[in-house]
Amino acid sequence: MIAKPITAIDRDRRNFLGLALLAGVASQVGASGSAIAAAPPAVWAGLKQIDAGNLSISYADVGPRAGPTVILLHGWPYDIHSFAEVAPLLAAKGYRVIVPNLRGYGGTLFRSADTMRNGEQVAFATDVIALMDVLGIAQAVIAGFDWGARTANIVAALWPERCRAMVSVSGYLIGSQAANRAPLSPAAELSWWYQFYFATERGRLGYERNRYDFAKLIWRTASPKWTFDDATFDRSARSFDNPDHVAIVIHNYRWRLGLVPGETRYEGLEQQLALQPKIIVPTVTMEGDANGAPHADPAAYAAKFSGGYAHRLVTGGIGHNLPQEAPVAFADAVLQAANLASAASR
Repeated sequence: MIAKPITAIDRDRRNFLGLALLAGVASQVGASGSAIAAAPPAVWAGLKQIDAGNLSISYADVGPRAGPTVILLHGWPYDIHSFAEVAPLLAAKGYRVIVPNLRGYGGTLFRSADTMRNGEQVAFATDVIALMDVLGIAQAVIAGFDWGARTANIVAALWPERCRAMVSVSGYLIGSQAANRAPLSPAAELSWWYQFYFATERGRLGYERNRYDFAKLIWRTASPKWTFDDATFDRSARSFDNPDHVAIVIHNYRWRLGLVPGETRYEGLEQQLALQPKIIVPTVTMEGDANGAPHADPAAYAAKFSGGYAHRLVTGGIGHNLPQEAPVAFADAVLQAANLASAASR
């Protein structure tokens, strides 16, 4: 399937499909059948819920069921609304678009109270594989930003047969505890201030008490030219009411610094990732010209992609939340990655 770039007609179709999504849902229901949190209004026509691995995953599923699949992955502190305009654009091109709430977000819940609330990097990737398995999806284009881009990188690196192509905002993001032991320059360390804040009990308590103000601060510093309104922020902020949100966020950043362990069942996979494996699937990396979050120069990671590869700089004051700030550019990158995969298979 060779996909053409988004056009004005496609944007009109997107707007029509967007109206179809405006019904919203009254609540997100967990495995127990009880309402977990009020669903964000006026975007998704209805979120689905399915048991996959350790989780009951809340996800959007739009577009033709028989179409090629795209999985879109959000980051912190964002949620599936980062893709509210991207999904209809891709659905209008014939794609089935799956947008899951990551563990600790929205209506995605742990199925057991005894399961470790693990935020280490590979856990998110195994969640994606588990979701694909239960939905019967053999292969998908996987695209994301922030935590979602790292997760896409890991799926592509460890299970390339499941990843047809990839879009990764800010490039190659696979890390390791060993690599994170090395100090950075003072200026670089300053940009990671919240990582060190979260390493303390004061930081955990501060995030628990002030998660909405904290997230809004990150949105503003990571996307300094994005003039989002309160309604836009509030739609995503409701996802942070998830009962495991704080635990997952704190564990994620503490694990990165080697302050807490992960799960022993993931040790072999983390050892593979610590070798910084190359990614062989066709890939498009992206960067906004006003990204205020820590990110590497594209030249520093281009060699990590050994399949078909392209990089896009998105201009116009685009920050860290690239799919929400520049949805047409992000959707076009997904189509470009799919075309790279089609070219590679010929």
